[in-house]
Amino acid sequence: MRQGTPSSRQLSDLRFSAPAEYARTLRQAHEATISGTPNPLLSPSLAKSWQRSLALGINPDRHRPLHRHEVSEARSLSANHRLAAVTPALSQLLADETATGRHLLIVTDHEGEVLWRVGSRQALRLADSLEFVEGADWSESGVGTNAISEALVTGAPAQLFSAEHLVRTHHDWACTASPIRDPFTGEVVGVLDVSGPFESVTPDSLRLVRCGVRLAEELLKSAATPDGGIWRGGQPLRRDERTPHDGGAQSQLALRLLGDSPSAAIDGGAPRPLTLRRAEILALLASRTRGWSADELAYEIHGDDGTGAAIRTEMHRIRAVVGSVVEANPYRFSAAVRVVTDASDVASHLREGRVGEAFAAYPAKLLNRSLNLSIGFMRDELNAAVGASVRSSGDARLILQWCTSDMGSADTEAAAAASKLIGPFDPSLQLVSARMERVDRELRA
Repeated sequence: MRQGTPSSRQLSDLRFSAPAEYARTLRQAHEATISGTPNPLLSPSLAKSWQRSLALGINPDRHRPLHRHEVSEARSLSANHRLAAVTPALSQLLADETATGRHLLIVTDHEGEVLWRVGSRQALRLADSLEFVEGADWSESGVGTNAISEALVTGAPAQLFSAEHLVRTHHDWACTASPIRDPFTGEVVGVLDVSGPFESVTPDSLRLVRCGVRLAEELLKSAATPDGGIWRGGQPLRRDERTPHDGGAQSQLALRLLGDSPSAAIDGGAPRPLTLRRAEILALLASRTRGWSADELAYEIHGDDGTGAAIRTEMHRIRAVVGSVVEANPYRFSAAVRVVTDASDVASHLREGRVGEAFAAYPAKLLNRSLNLSIGFMRDELNAAVGASVRSSGDARLILQWCTSDMGSADTEAAAAASKLIGPFDPSLQLVSARMERVDRELRA
């Protein structure tokens, strides 16, 4: 560093002493980084969050948040949310509804959807211009990097100032946020955020938000559902929804992993589609009961370029789809959830010697489109097990069906077994024989 050039620490000190100057410096760093020249003033974790947001289609120039619900719908939902019991106390501690109030108190659910906003008319109007309203999705995938999204991804308090936000229309703001956790399970039930013009942030902002979170969690300890019951995802569970840990029937997660359209369903509900990446992670979780560390999963999914932060982001998105069925440290399925996959159904039939049932339950290979090496090994292992079982069954018709399926179309051993059983000149074998001759030519080419 040249003599007289301020360090990142010295520049950061300007956040409170000269906020406008610091904001200008951050905007320059923002422009350089967006243009492909990373600036050391921006932390590596922040830069990675920007990369994830950009990969999700967030446009720094024109992006508006996704809206999970209309404002009126979100307000109705918030009335029955677990945090409704603690929001009045948070408002008394942190909100400023006076005519000159500049900051907003925001409380979101565990996915980053805004459920409550408290502030002056002036502050609310400014927030309206950004669609920072009830029902808006303030997660990383909803609006890009911000303090709420960082709190959700990292599980820790976060403060973003001006151009540390990815979206340029947020550069006049400073936001301080922290997750609120269930005091008994540690599950994130929401996020507390204080946001306003960057000149309004003070050295005490982060401390006050932390105090607010401690207050909320203490109040949650003494709060109870109307029947003294259990909450999950911010909502009270009916007695028929509870797991053994909660004092009720065990939940079931059904994963469809065979073929091209992976999906997940909870307790017999409608299947929810999964992206290929999330299906890969869930398949790996289902393959090992002792679980995976974030670094192990990062390597399995992304190779040498993988990071624990990327896995934590994906886990947040997975929980948004299937609920809190995955525990952390290590990542594994909760003991309160019974996990069933269509691939495990096939394996179960094979273990019990039900070869015909196994083949009937095996319409396609495991995650056909996945290029992941570990998934490829799992796919080949299951396919080889089904093929070997069919070949050894002695059932000529079953072997022929296997040979004409996508899974057994290159199984020359099965074709030879069928030929021995029914004779090489049987008309039903001719198509299989022609296909195997083509496979043989391709292997020798």
